[in-house]
Amino acid sequence: MIIAFLISFTACIVGAICGMGGGVIIKPVLDFIQFGTASQISFMSGCTVLAMTTYSVGKSLKSGEKTVDVKTATPLAVGAAIGGVIGKTLFNTLRDMFANRQMVGAVQAAALAVITLATLIYTINKEKITTRKVTGPVACCVIGLALGVVSSFLGIGGGPINLVVLYYFFSMQTKTAAANSLYIILFSQLASVLSTFVTGVPEINLFSLLLMMTGGVCGGITGRKLTKKMDNKAVDKLFIMLMVFIILISCYNAWNYATPAMILPQRTNDSVFVVIG
Repeated sequence: MIIAFLISFTACIVGAICGMGGGVIIKPVLDFIQFGTASQISFMSGCTVLAMTTYSVGKSLKSGEKTVDVKTATPLAVGAAIGGVIGKTLFNTLRDMFANRQMVGAVQAAALAVITLATLIYTINKEKITTRKVTGPVACCVIGLALGVVSSFLGIGGGPINLVVLYYFFSMQTKTAAANSLYIILFSQLASVLSTFVTGVPEINLFSLLLMMTGGVCGGITGRKLTKKMDNKAVDKLFIMLMVFIILISCYNAWNYATPAMILPQRTNDSVFVVIG
């Protein structure tokens, strides 16, 4: 269980710095160590990211920091919250389509690898790309909707997808995009977690979940302190290294999930049950 705390703590340090929430690290790493089923890991990762972003965004707003563009980020966040519910529904639909539900993990991992690779290519070449400046609330809401669907379906909170969207559509600098990304992730993860409570919480170890959420908040505290000492270039370098790691581990996870599922397909029971202890 301590390993779950350490993974959440480390992931949320990096997530707070880069604006990725931490789920994009927690999800594939827990998949890698086979911490649970795809449904269990998605839910626990989502709760951890929600705890971290609640602290980080709350602290930022309380201290009067001007890093979050509320006028732009709020309709994005509202759209992301709606998208979060849709993404969770899509995940549940896909899960029920497979005889062996481990295949859902394979699909998630493969999709995450492809999306992260595209994000890496964009980030490396972003200085050569002409960006836009979207301002309309309806357009922001639609963009946020797409972000929420993808991030909730993948169980990652927001990850690198948010940052690329904020770079390209809103011409934000790295650290500004990171702060606004956490604001968006807060809304999308809240909607996603609440929808899970409505549709059914997978069987989990409650003590492990609490440890992970504690690790997430501690990581958020540490990440905020480190962010103040880093410039945009340093954050970009950390972001690129992280994406390479995510691509590699996601490719492995896709293969690891898919291989036994194709050899011995069977339906498992994702019951609504919470284990205490």
